[in-house]
Amino acid sequence: MISHEPKRQSRIGARVPPEVLRTLHQAADLTGATLNQFLVQAALKEARSVIEREQRLQLSRRDAERLLELLENPPPPNQALTDAQTRYQGLKRDADSAFDWQP
Repeated sequence: MISHEPKRQSRIGARVPPEVLRTLHQAADLTGATLNQFLVQAALKEARSVIEREQRLQLSRRDAERLLELLENPPPPNQALTDAQTRYQGLKRDADSAFDWQP
């Protein structure tokens, strides 16, 4: 990954059509910010959104692959799961026999 770490503050420039510049000035004025402040905040907000979305998608793909792996090759049950299954089977037997009423 390319490092974009400046040693000091850097300048960013952009050429835009006059109508775009007017729109940006209007939005900056409405928020009480300078054009530069408005552009930096808007760009930073969008950059963070893109980064978050991409990281979430990567995590989701990784999680999906892990889930499929676990479904295809489940680990052996641990002691807590074995104990829970034993308790469940005992309760189920008790419940089944309680309703096995014969006149």
